[in-house]
Amino acid sequence: MIYSMENKKKLFIIAGIILAVIAVTLLMYRIFFSAPQSQEEQKVFIVNRNQTDAQTLDKLKTQGLIRNKVAFKIVRFFKRGNIEAGGYNVSKNMSAWQMAKKLTSAPDLKWIVIPEGYRKEQIGEKLADTFGWSNEDLDKWNTVYTKMNIDYIEGTYFPDTYLIPIDEKGLDIAKRMTRRFDEQFAPYVGQFAQQNIKWTTGLKLASIIQREAAGKNDMPLIAGILWNRLNQDMNLEIDATVQYARGKTDMGWWAPIKASDINNIDSPYNTYKYKGLPPYPICNPGLAAIDAVLNPVQTDCLYYIHDSDRQIHCAKTYEEHKANIEKYLK
Repeated sequence: MIYSMENKKKLFIIAGIILAVIAVTLLMYRIFFSAPQSQEEQKVFIVNRNQTDAQTLDKLKTQGLIRNKVAFKIVRFFKRGNIEAGGYNVSKNMSAWQMAKKLTSAPDLKWIVIPEGYRKEQIGEKLADTFGWSNEDLDKWNTVYTKMNIDYIEGTYFPDTYLIPIDEKGLDIAKRMTRRFDEQFAPYVGQFAQQNIKWTTGLKLASIIQREAAGKNDMPLIAGILWNRLNQDMNLEIDATVQYARGKTDMGWWAPIKASDINNIDSPYNTYKYKGLPPYPICNPGLAAIDAVLNPVQTDCLYYIHDSDRQIHCAKTYEEHKANIEKYLK
């Protein structure tokens, strides 16, 4: 086929336009959609709990993991899927498309919140649910990993929010939580020593206060009452210690006790039957409960109840205590 000079010019112009479009497209891709850098630089990108998409986008740009926020929004329009809270192993050599694919996959680290007042078995159940543990894994948490140090059997698995790798072993998680306890508890060790209180004794009391209080405001008063009972060689008579001894029921770990529980459970944790503190803490307390042990309210009260609104009422004598029960609980 023979082309005229005019047709050849047109072909050259069209070819030039196509090449220019390709060049511009490649340039635009490099500027907006390509990886921020060619060399691999591994890091963990953290998506906080309750973090918005806008905040995630800002963090990606600030940390140099994407080149352009608008471009990444375009990618996200085509790459559907939620970005879960957690941690993601990413690299700056990922393109916008690769980053979007990674962030819409399952996270490499998961958030887990351990509430104050959980016993270690409850913590184990929460870990099992979060990380898909087997029954064997859970049993090892309860019977092996948390029993390797006599002072760390209970009460030292610090209640906090953790970001944990999904493949972390149960033993390592136990060590992680006790390390956090050691860090948080360290300032209190000297204070207990100054008051001639063994830290293990203080932790037992804190665990009881944690379970018995309706809130942090109650804790110093309950601490004062418990110290009074101990100093007067009274039985503590704490429901929560019996709940601990009884274990899990159909209503959970901390269901209300019955008179039969008090009478039939023969355990050193049954503070209705045995004087003094239980052998170990009954839960994992927060710092407010620990602080209350050291700074109790000075009171003459020996008894307390909570009414239906969770307001505390204390009494100096058993007769006053019975009157409070009649007034606030019946």
